[in-house]
Amino acid sequence: MRRFDVATLPAQRWKNGGGLTREIARGPEGVGPGDFGWRLSVAEVEQPGPFSLFPGVDRCIVVLSGAGMMLHDDAGALAQTLAPLQPWAFTGERALHARLPAGPCQDFNVMTQRGRWRARLDVVRSEARLARADVTLLLAVQGRWRIGHDGVGTLQGWLLDGAGEAVDVTPAHAGSALLHVRLCHDRPS
Repeated sequence: MRRFDVATLPAQRWKNGGGLTREIARGPEGVGPGDFGWRLSVAEVEQPGPFSLFPGVDRCIVVLSGAGMMLHDDAGALAQTLAPLQPWAFTGERALHARLPAGPCQDFNVMTQRGRWRARLDVVRSEARLARADVTLLLAVQGRWRIGHDGVGTLQGWLLDGAGEAVDVTPAHAGSALLHVRLCHDRPS
């Protein structure tokens, strides 16, 4: 179990120069910097540009702040409009180009190696008892939240390892939002 604050995480500039990423966590432990079973991060998207390709990876993105972005495919056709707090899942092989119609935005990303891990991302807006998984992330993205017995502010949260008792979360006021991410080993049936 680890508490974190996104503002204190090291920022890495993208190869194309179009933004910054702050990695919250990757796993499992012991994998090299270029490899992961799963990865959780927050990105600052500063200018339009292509998404990096991640073959064999399933991705889910959600805009946290800013007006959002428009994603276009290689042919220039609109693939998806991302509005704040509306998660969208896609494959890492899909070539996408981001346009920022109203300026920079911030987003959250979860990536999982297909066939090894699965992710579920939900936006929570009210008091709830949240199930845990092999790895669980709780990230306040609007307002203050009580997670268990701990208070967290915007872009603060908890990373929980291992299934266990459900976690109670309570917003401090209306209009708050929390990301609930569950990562599970993709076990063969």
